[in-house]
Amino acid sequence: MNIRTAGPGDLPFLLENDRHPRFSALEAAVGDGRILLAEDSAGQPVGWLRWNLFWDEIPFINMLFVLDGKRGGGAGSRLVSEWEAAMRAEGYSLVMTSTLSNETAQHFYRKLGYTDAGGLLLEGEPLELVLVKKL
Repeated sequence: MNIRTAGPGDLPFLLENDRHPRFSALEAAVGDGRILLAEDSAGQPVGWLRWNLFWDEIPFINMLFVLDGKRGGGAGSRLVSEWEAAMRAEGYSLVMTSTLSNETAQHFYRKLGYTDAGGLLLEGEPLELVLVKKL
């Protein structure tokens, strides 16, 4: 498993699989180095971690995704671990993410040392859990 920063050549894969941001936002995230890509031993992408800054100062995982059929092999944990190491190296002492209360991702993050820090309840949506981790 190889983890690397996504480049412009990865945009077709990201556009096909990450349908949340607009093209311009995805392109900007790649340009800013804010997407990590996990590749299998054959060099094929299996997942990614996209992040930004919450309140312009706290690193926040916007999207962590591993393709169906590739989950359970450690790609998600490796992406988070590599990202946390990079954030620590940049001088950050706290990182954040969130997940819906009806998603199993909350258990994944808690296993990695993230703790509940609050929630956001939007009309018609399940509770969004906010999770933090001190580095």
